[in-house]
Amino acid sequence: MNYRIIRAADRGLKDIGWLQSNFSFSFSSYHNPERSGFGLLRVFNDDFVQRGGGFGLHAHSNMEIISVLLSGRMNHKDSMGYSEVIEPGGVQIMSAGSGLRHEEHNVGDEEVNFLQIWIEPKLQNTTPRYQRRQFPEEKRRNQLVTIVSNEEGTAHCWINQNARLSLGYFEAGNTVEYSLNPLNKAVFVFVIDGQLTVNGQTIEKRDSIGLWDTDNVSIECPAESRFILIEAPINH
Repeated sequence: MNYRIIRAADRGLKDIGWLQSNFSFSFSSYHNPERSGFGLLRVFNDDFVQRGGGFGLHAHSNMEIISVLLSGRMNHKDSMGYSEVIEPGGVQIMSAGSGLRHEEHNVGDEEVNFLQIWIEPKLQNTTPRYQRRQFPEEKRRNQLVTIVSNEEGTAHCWINQNARLSLGYFEAGNTVEYSLNPLNKAVFVFVIDGQLTVNGQTIEKRDSIGLWDTDNVSIECPAESRFILIEAPINH
């Protein structure tokens, strides 16, 4: 097994008032040649958007873009005609494909915190697509729930890549055993809240660990913990 830990304090930071972004990998003004991504997981941003702030209309292409809303209320409008408000527990994906434009703003009365995740697609220049699902926390207690997959279905979002994203919410004392897809796969685990021991390595709130060259991942929860697990190809 190989692994790499990124501590919360070692992430890149961009603070422009209405937006505070914490970058696990090189993004925007943050450049770290040792952190250009983790396999086909290219971007993992822990974003905080102040009341009234937001991202104006901008374009994307050929990227699988996933947003996981942790707190607050955020709208979504795009060039495909979608317009809706995302609540906590909401997960949205944009398979940007041949190109789309979108905007997102904090439309609530409190700070928005969401995870912005980009994964390289398997196929290029596909027809753009948007999808949203809701995963209320009270229905996920002591479960590892798939929120995004390469398999189509009504219970989760699906994307154009051999990847799987799961949310965990466990009480203290639980252990989760996770088996990887055997072909060119790696796992990235980010602690939203609490503390985890992942294959013997302890990570705290907003820390992350990437693991590869292993078939199984064991996650122990010494305290009540919330986390996201991302399984994606380590290479093309």
